[in-house]
Formats: sequence, structure tokens, C-alpha cells
Amino acid sequence: MRESLKRLLEDIRACRHCAADLPCDPRPVLQAGRSARLRIVGQAPGRKVHESGIPWDDPSGDRLRDWLGLSTEQFYDPGKVAIVPMGFCYPGKAASGDNPPRPECAPRWHGKLDAHLRAVELSLLVGQYAQACYLGDHRKATLTDTVKAWREYLPLGQLPLPHPSPRNQPWLARNPWFENDLVPAIRSAIRSLAL
Repeated sequence: MRESLKRLLEDIRACRHCAADLPCDPRPVLQAGRSARLRIVGQAPGRKVHESGIPWDDPSGDRLRDWLGLSTEQFYDPGKVAIVPMGFCYPGKAASGDNPPRPECAPRWHGKLDAHLRAVELSLLVGQYAQACYLGDHRKATLTDTVKAWREYLPLGQLPLPHPSPRNQPWLARNPWFENDLVPAIRSAIRSLAL
């Protein structure tokens, strides 16, 4: 018998599979509800999110909520929004930004979660790791090209986005089409979900 979503979330939050490879004690951070119509697939929690245990509880999350046109209440309602990063635990610091998400996490848990997230109509693929996993060979040569091709993916219920990190401000400055053209389309797609 398939386990309940409640039990699955308990199992994920108790996961210690890659504890030896993490800089801090594992603290899987995610949210999901059966009725969620929007799924956000990001990278992995940063240090601040690791400490708070609240997904996207940082400046990146502030920018993401602004792009989506969602209130904090809408964003943190698991019955409306599933937040399922590629890695559920903070992977530690790299020379520039954080380390990549642990490679074990998504293969171990995403399929099980997907079985419960049947109401999802739109998946936002935030950053290169989510795009590599969910778009596979259908992604373009670069993240910029993949995001520019958003019209190809939207009818399939997927929307590739750059990471909203303040570190990506130079990318946003070089690509004004993103905020001029794509952000209004994102907000329109989100409104159509009637969250």
C-alpha cells in the first residue's frame, strides 16, 4: 500500500542519508500538500533557510515571491504551493555561493512526492539543477537560452527560471527581457491557477 503524504513528509524530514557529507546536521526543508497546483523546484536551502527551517526564507525568496505575485500567505500554504528543492538540506558553502544540491536527494524522494502531487498544473524550475533534472535533453545549451525558450515549456506545465539570488543581479541587468516579458507571463500563469 502506498504511504500517505503525511508519512512521506515525516520520512523525508527524518532523512539522514547523506549526513556524513553535509556541513551541518541534516534539516530537510520542503512543503507539500495534495491540493497544491503550483510546484517550485529549486536548488537547496541556503544557510539562513537551514537555520529557520522555512523554505525560501531569505532575500532570494523575497524576490521569487515578487516575481510570482504571491503573498507570503499564499506562498506558504502547502495546499496551494509545493516547494520541493533538488536537495532538501543545506549543502554548505562553495568558493562562490553554495555547493550544489546533494545528488542523492532528488532520485531518492522526488518520484515518491510526485505520486502525491497530482493536482500540480505548473512546475517552476528554478536554476540549472532543477532544469537539468526535469527538462533533461529538452533544455538548451545554457540557462539563459533555456529561460529564453520559456514559451516552449509553458504549454507542458513547466517554466524555467533563473535563481532569484541577489548574486544574479548582473544576469538580470544583462537580460532585461526577463523582468519586462517573462515576469508578467509568470504572474499571469500563476493567476490562472487561482491560488
